[in-house]
Amino acid sequence: MQILVMGGTRFVGKPLVARLMAQGHALTLFTRGKNPVPAGVEHITGDRSNDEGLNPLQGRAFDVIVDSSGRTLDDSRRVLMATGHPRHRFVYVSSAGVYAGSDHWPLDENSPTDPKSRHAGKADTEAWLTAEGVPFTSFRPTYIYGPGNYNPVERWFFDRIVHEQPVPLPGDGTTITQLGHVDDLAEAMARCIDVDAAANRIYNCSGKQGVTFEGLIRAAAQACGKDPQTVVMRSFDPSALDPKARKAFPLRLNHFLTDITRVERELAWHPRFDLAAGLADSFTNDYATNPSSSPDFSSDATLIGA
Repeated sequence: MQILVMGGTRFVGKPLVARLMAQGHALTLFTRGKNPVPAGVEHITGDRSNDEGLNPLQGRAFDVIVDSSGRTLDDSRRVLMATGHPRHRFVYVSSAGVYAGSDHWPLDENSPTDPKSRHAGKADTEAWLTAEGVPFTSFRPTYIYGPGNYNPVERWFFDRIVHEQPVPLPGDGTTITQLGHVDDLAEAMARCIDVDAAANRIYNCSGKQGVTFEGLIRAAAQACGKDPQTVVMRSFDPSALDPKARKAFPLRLNHFLTDITRVERELAWHPRFDLAAGLADSFTNDYATNPSSSPDFSSDATLIGA
């Protein structure tokens, strides 16, 4: 198939592009030109943030359009205004961050969304694709981690453990969160293209299990080759912080757990990485080769004191 990938040279895009190439698809990557592209793919340079920047796509038609970098409705709508609807599928990376808070966990794809979420633009995009009749498959991951991660997820924990700093721990550490490996997400995205039942479907896509904050710190320590018992955790009161904030502490301060039954059933997909294996992969193939030489721990003082 003729596939347009918006991005494709960073994090989620890299393993996805590798899979699509291995499947024999003809790929066109649209990027800002800041990173190299694999040999054998067409590369279009432009800026997707405005209509003029998408001019190189005018009049081009594709079987599949993969959008892993769109954050707002306008981001994706501008692309389809240039190319027209894809002949087969629009594959979209949304976020489990669209969901509203709940007393019931895990959340499934029918759980209420939060119009005030910072990810609300992704839910708007899904609704627009449905209303416009664009055949699409959307993935709602929780926290994506793995080699190439440019968000401070696992690296935040690795930094403190490697540099033998106390790790801030929200409350008693029993809040449950959920991570999914980038390669597993890429595999699900590549797989959906050939599954008719995946048309006009939204999928939660993450790891199989949740983990407590304390369990996450211990798993990160093991990935770093450290004895978890030697890691100092210092509890702080999270009540004064925004539960969905990702600033001083990198994860939401409330439960964040989704049900991945639908994607497992309909795509015959299962996560290849459990948390221990995924964190070890991220540490060995990313952090250890590009360590943080002098990470900034000053924000920890707002949580646990000097």
